[in-house]
Amino acid sequence: MGKGLFVTATGTDIGKTYVTALMVKKLTEAGCRAGYYKAALSGAESIEESDAGYVKKISGIEQDDRTFLSYLYESAVSPHLAARIEGNPADMEKVKADYRSVLGQYDYITVEGSGGIVCPIRWDRGHKILLEDIVKALDLPAVIVADAGLGTINSAVLTAEHLKNCGIEAKGIILNRYSGGVMQEDNIQMIESLTGLPVLTLVAQGDTALALDIKALMSLYR
Repeated sequence: MGKGLFVTATGTDIGKTYVTALMVKKLTEAGCRAGYYKAALSGAESIEESDAGYVKKISGIEQDDRTFLSYLYESAVSPHLAARIEGNPADMEKVKADYRSVLGQYDYITVEGSGGIVCPIRWDRGHKILLEDIVKALDLPAVIVADAGLGTINSAVLTAEHLKNCGIEAKGIILNRYSGGVMQEDNIQMIESLTGLPVLTLVAQGDTALALDIKALMSLYR
């Protein structure tokens, strides 16, 4: 059986999929059997044009598209609302089974979240599933993708604190859209000081490789 790692973000449009793709690419280029999984994805008509398709294209993995996702919704809204609109609510047992299937085929599985950690995946009379519930059900540690710019201290600290309160182990933070300068350098120091977590690496716009040692990356997975 392989090892897994959950990638969450401080919000929507932070670049979580981009960073995830670079992580999977790094593992693949190092000769690791790397796989990808996402429980629920909304806002795409096909896997090819979805976040999963993007990760496959950038990373070069040859994983069967049908194993990337448990649920694909066309509606460009939160998964819980998309499920309600389209009549196909997520089932936790299916999510766990699908993840275990991928876990049995690859050594390192990068599991991408939907939006931020409090994203609702299913919310109806019988079931209330937040993204954090899936992370706990799959028994995964997490890394946080945050923007390197203005406002990131607050969002990074709140996300880290929520993970801690949920009992989810956070391995560290990756700052995306890094361009340098006094403010962004201070953001790194403040985030590390306030969360107690390391900033694992910095990703600049247009980067095609993750500037993180492969052994350090592999050590994040459990």
